[in-house]
Amino acid sequence: METKKKLRPEMTQGQQTWHKYTDVPLIVASLAYLIAYTWRAIGDLSGVGWTLTTLTMTTTWLMFLIDYVVRFATAKERVLWFTTHWFDLLCVLVPVLRLVLLLRVFTQLGSRWASPGDRMRVQVMVYGIGASAILVYISALAVLEAERNAAGATIKTFRDAIWWACVTVSTTGYGDYTPVTSAGRLTATALMFGGMALIGVTTATLASLMIEIASRHEAEKGTKAVPQLPHFHLLHNHGAGTAGPGPDAQHGAFPDEDAPPTAPSSPPGSPSSPSGSH
Repeated sequence: METKKKLRPEMTQGQQTWHKYTDVPLIVASLAYLIAYTWRAIGDLSGVGWTLTTLTMTTTWLMFLIDYVVRFATAKERVLWFTTHWFDLLCVLVPVLRLVLLLRVFTQLGSRWASPGDRMRVQVMVYGIGASAILVYISALAVLEAERNAAGATIKTFRDAIWWACVTVSTTGYGDYTPVTSAGRLTATALMFGGMALIGVTTATLASLMIEIASRHEAEKGTKAVPQLPHFHLLHNHGAGTAGPGPDAQHGAFPDEDAPPTAPSSPPGSPSSPSGSH
């Protein structure tokens, strides 16, 4: 008998203990990273302010790197763990993505009555929207920091940067604001790929939802009871000039096929008639 392939490896005792004590601190660290990066990019800091915010961001990044290494080292099936925990790797590269996990409360709404497929689609949509918002915001900060003081740059304020990020992630590309530095163009490339991935995930989720709704509709149509037509019983005439319900009236105009055939009636006085026999 073939065994079902596991999609995700089970957490070891060490991973459970580590996750218990690091889950909340890592979320707080993500928030600290977001505040520090926002302050450094929008405030155009220098000196002590730049050093303080950069130190905060570096410390946060090291925390996520250590968390990833420890969880990978304590996994039983490391190759399977690596291929199924790509989000943890993204959190190392972009620590603020950890804040997406705060949206898990919205994925639990109505989960008691939802099917597994519905719950999965809700999680994809909620986490996808949260990750997209964070991606747009971080990209705006990154391109602003790279472009603000560059020669010939058009993105000089955070308002311009957030507008550029929204246009780029939607793959629209008006061209009114374009990065001129290598760091800015690298940010634009990553944001465009992220936008295409978002569109693909959203389209696939909506298509899956429409297919399931159509399947449910067809299943409901198949289970509906077909209304039965009323049975009409024809009256059978017996005797000369008299009409009344005959013995076959209870069976309708056509007797049951399984019923034994009835003998034809004989006229009075015939040898087979009871009254004519002596």
